[in-house]
Amino acid sequence: MPDSLPLHASKLVRHFRQILLWPLQLMPIRDGEQIQKHCTDNPWREVVDEFTGDPSLFQERHYTEFVTFLPYVQRFLYGEGKGSGAGVDQESPIRVFRRSDVAKVRMMYPDRRAEPIIFDVAHVDLYFFYDIDVFILTMEIHADDLPLPQAQDTLFRFGRGYPTYWEPSGRGGHCLEHVEWLSADGKVLATSDYEHREKYLSFACRYRASCIASHWEWLLEPLVLHHSAKTGLIRYRQIESHLMPLMAYLTMDDPVALTRAEFMRLGLAAAPGSPESLPYSERHLGDFEDRHCYDRYWNEQDREHPGTRFICSGRVFTEVSDRGERFFAARKTGLEQFRHEYFVLFLITHFHKAALLMLADRLVDAMNSLDISKPESVRQFRRVIRQTLGVFLRFTHRYWFHDVSDHVQVKELFRMISEHLGTDRLYVEVRDAIEDMSQYLDSDALRRQGETMVRLSVVTTMGLIGVTATGFFGMNLIAAAESPILTKVGYFLLVLIPAAALTFYTVLKSRRLSDFLEALADERQSSGAKLAAFVNVWKTKRGRNP
Repeated sequence: MPDSLPLHASKLVRHFRQILLWPLQLMPIRDGEQIQKHCTDNPWREVVDEFTGDPSLFQERHYTEFVTFLPYVQRFLYGEGKGSGAGVDQESPIRVFRRSDVAKVRMMYPDRRAEPIIFDVAHVDLYFFYDIDVFILTMEIHADDLPLPQAQDTLFRFGRGYPTYWEPSGRGGHCLEHVEWLSADGKVLATSDYEHREKYLSFACRYRASCIASHWEWLLEPLVLHHSAKTGLIRYRQIESHLMPLMAYLTMDDPVALTRAEFMRLGLAAAPGSPESLPYSERHLGDFEDRHCYDRYWNEQDREHPGTRFICSGRVFTEVSDRGERFFAARKTGLEQFRHEYFVLFLITHFHKAALLMLADRLVDAMNSLDISKPESVRQFRRVIRQTLGVFLRFTHRYWFHDVSDHVQVKELFRMISEHLGTDRLYVEVRDAIEDMSQYLDSDALRRQGETMVRLSVVTTMGLIGVTATGFFGMNLIAAAESPILTKVGYFLLVLIPAAALTFYTVLKSRRLSDFLEALADERQSSGAKLAAFVNVWKTKRGRNP
């Protein structure tokens, strides 16, 4: 280790692994369709999962991951094969696309004394959800023998879509100095531009939306940011803030040597600092262990084999383990389970939140577009709300669940993440909002039906007078049975045209006629009031349609 590093920098992270998840919202390709199939072209290629590939390649770890989850979660994640009775082959609604051109990432930190660090990229994937307009970008990076401050700084700075402010030096606040995507042969594929302040300011001023950094924008191509001048069939926009949810896995020779403040910085992805200095106030972090730590496999009294500590804040999920062979090989605390079972449950919880935020955003767009004075706007609003209700029902019955596993640690960690994300509360809010809008549409439909029935009743009442009068004289009021056909047509039109005009005029005056009939039937009103209601039928009211 260099002599310039402080004492706490000698705490090496023997193996560091970080997985970023960035939920984004897909914009509809075709308006008016509830289910839309988004697909991608180069450089992305669809990943064939283990359940549809060669059975000889199906490994025990795939089986262990599969049986970790409850049956209804298995059907969501992996689909359902053909049964002897059903004969149905139901595929998973999840489609995964992967690009393999990005092999490494080089990070340069604000600390000028620190050398750039190159991380290996395990994979870059896009998780599309078939009938929910949400996809999640995932990137997994790893390195060995990383100084603890560099690991903390990586967790703090790497997963940021754009800067929220700029330092006096021009560097993006809380962002890395520079990020480069590298190919396998070391070629630079894309670089960050956090320091380009004017780009972000002008974009926000023009589109009223946040611009994302150039290296993230390049990574998502050919998908195009919705609020931009770029052309592209598949467009997306952000759902949450610039801070991407992340998972971190760290193995150390002596994790018990970590101070309480260092555990906090790792678990909350806070900025590196003094080992004894808390990242936030003591009052705020007084119940840190109770709220954020899952210590089922952690025993700090055993310095030789302390085990594993899980730390969760909702956006961040961190696993810190000792490097002993017994725990390094154990599935319940090892890297294998972190990359599979724990990744899946973290993916599910953030998909839940992203889908609910997408539905809430869709409701806001519908309300913003509603103009009750325009019938076409009202009809469009009705269509959008009904489609959103259909998507919400499909989400509820297909994707929404409170438990994903009967395995104790997976079950409890899933609940812990969900509680920190507040998905239950968000679900109730979205459900109530959709129900309110559905009730509004139902009441509006009943109101329209009621008005129609009133008009029909008035027309029927007025027509009853004519029917009674003509019926008194019988069917042969005019003897024209032997008359020429043209004479009959003339009589027919002579009756039809005035009758139609009278009917239409009655419909036109049906609201006032209804008021008159109501006044006429009210025994408490005087004859003068009833006469005034009758005269009011033919009065012209300025500023209102009759």
